[in-house]
Amino acid sequence: MSTETAAAPPRLPMHWKIAIGFAAGILLGLIVYRFIGADAAWVQGFIKYATQPFATIFLNLILMLVIPLLFSALVVGIGEMGDVRALGRIGWRTLAYTTVLSAIAVIIGLLLVNWLKPGVGVNSADAMNMMSQGAERAKSIVSDSTSQPTGMDMLIGIVPKNVIAAAADSNILAVMFFALLFGVGMVLTRSEAASTLKRAIEGLFDVSMTLIGLVIRLAPYAVFCLMFNLVSQFGWDLLVRLGAFVLVVLLALALHQFVIYSLAIRLIAKRSPLEFFRSVQEAMLMAFSTASSNATLPTALRVADQNLKLPKRVSRFVLTVGATANQNGTALFEGVTVLFLAQYFGIDLSLGQQVTVMLVCILGGIGTAGVPSGSLPVIALICAMVGVPPEGIGLVLGVNHFLDMCRTTVNVTGDLGIAVMVSRGESDPPREA
Repeated sequence: MSTETAAAPPRLPMHWKIAIGFAAGILLGLIVYRFIGADAAWVQGFIKYATQPFATIFLNLILMLVIPLLFSALVVGIGEMGDVRALGRIGWRTLAYTTVLSAIAVIIGLLLVNWLKPGVGVNSADAMNMMSQGAERAKSIVSDSTSQPTGMDMLIGIVPKNVIAAAADSNILAVMFFALLFGVGMVLTRSEAASTLKRAIEGLFDVSMTLIGLVIRLAPYAVFCLMFNLVSQFGWDLLVRLGAFVLVVLLALALHQFVIYSLAIRLIAKRSPLEFFRSVQEAMLMAFSTASSNATLPTALRVADQNLKLPKRVSRFVLTVGATANQNGTALFEGVTVLFLAQYFGIDLSLGQQVTVMLVCILGGIGTAGVPSGSLPVIALICAMVGVPPEGIGLVLGVNHFLDMCRTTVNVTGDLGIAVMVSRGESDPPREA
């Protein structure tokens, strides 16, 4: 006699859990804002001893892991370009197109945020006061924001005297510079010891990703806490600002996807943009569904071979590297989010600080993992670097999954677009009989 075990009920996807926490925090916050008031004693106690400490611990866990994650991701990303020297111009053209398109993406995002100002409209003094409750670290970050180096000092500061001290001070540009140099050195060093070190750093990346995944499991509860704290204080004003943020991100992504990529395909690859988008729509749909460049890689490789008819030696190199190192949409999203939060909290970022954000976002496009929500730790660290309270990422967590789906679509489309551009004039070597 066979025994049948009841099938385990399917687990609710993480983004749905986050959405539920987001909605519950908003609903309870609105009830408090409308009928009770945030000044009520029990509300203040609930925030001080429950929601704010939990949210702070969640953010501290992310910030704790971001340096090893970012360092290992950058080194691994550069290490995957080990074929650049062997492939010659294919590798360098890939790197050049990746850097230029990432820079354009970030510039589009920063221009739109400075023009449309989606974060302006909330009383900044109240916002800072509320966000600093039970978060001494956020207050110290804000007080240090006026001492951020600018101009030549900022340029010199990119090269650290002590990378450990730079990491301790959250000098993210210096850490990234060291990681880039370290990755280049690993590519150029041909020895068994270097290969062993590369595998060790890949292991560090895997461990960091595992730990980030564990921390993200707390996100639904952290989102509830953060949204309750904010909505109970600001009510509908917060939701209006959040809606404006989403629209600016979507507008920036659409401009980069359909204008910049189309121009690049037409001018550099000499191909029809309409034909290109028609050929890659399967990969775009997969990217939108999974919100992961890595998960979309098999589909992108098949599209490149069967629909775009690209040389395999080009498409496999460009798409494999691009799944980690070419994150145009993510770089754009990171820049928009940091400036939006700065506007929301009334922090006026100087031109030098915005240039710093741009540079870090471009490099962050290489160092951001090609998995869902891989950009959140980078955003938190950039915020801390330029004096924006990192707790502010709680504002965007509830809408992050949808925007993640959109920016991943831009990322994957960019990978395929660069593959098309690099493939111009290239062909696979003839097979030996």
